[in-house]
Amino acid sequence: MNPEEPRPRVDASMDLLNDIVRTPIDPDYQVVPGGARRSRGWVVALVTLAGGLLIGASLAGTLRQAPQVQTEREDLLARVQAASDRVGELELAIAGVEQENRELSSAGTGGEESRTAAEEARLAVLAGTVAVRGPGVVVVVDDGTADATGARVVDADLRQLVNQLWRSGAEAISINGHRVTSRTAIRSAGDAVTVNYRSLTRPYRVEAIGDAAAMVADFPDSPAGQWWGYLQQNFGVGFQLTTSDELTLPADQGVAAAGATASTGR
Repeated sequence: MNPEEPRPRVDASMDLLNDIVRTPIDPDYQVVPGGARRSRGWVVALVTLAGGLLIGASLAGTLRQAPQVQTEREDLLARVQAASDRVGELELAIAGVEQENRELSSAGTGGEESRTAAEEARLAVLAGTVAVRGPGVVVVVDDGTADATGARVVDADLRQLVNQLWRSGAEAISINGHRVTSRTAIRSAGDAVTVNYRSLTRPYRVEAIGDAAAMVADFPDSPAGQWWGYLQQNFGVGFQLTTSDELTLPADQGVAAAGATASTGR
């Protein structure tokens, strides 16, 4: 070794390790403008502020809704209580009716049997299962003299007449001896009018048992009365309404049951 060359330091091999210890942060990270560090601080502050505002708004909304929720809960409880009270009232009413039924049953069934028999008789008359006898009205209608289509009596004309008699309190009706009930079909088949698919011949005789005075009084001002008045005036259609003290109408042949003729008691 040349004596004039400088002797290397004993710790020269430790320079790199010493630099790492003395400078733990990369020098490039230390060269950051102060303005950038301040910008990051403002961003953090703004984010924090925004988060606080959102939390505050949510809390305020919750606090505002609390009274409304309480009010709705109280209203619901009130409704439940009212419904419960109503159920109690109905239970008391049911108990009263049951007690009344028990008292009636213990008093005997004689009157109840009479009422049941009367109701059955009334339903039999309405259903047409029995013949009926009593006072009422007779309406005879026929084709007109005018040479026009409207001069001929058709199914719609008879339906108008029959429906009005029902509305005026008729209890039983027949057309040319055919009983009319809620199941009866009054239709036209070619030139003929049919009742329950049985052809009729003119003139048409409509008989109705019931309050004759009411049926006669109601008819002129009724829609059916006005319709038949129009047919009379414009086409010469025949129409005659009279009362009768005693009429007998047969049972509906399709549903007739064996039995005596029923009376309306008039």
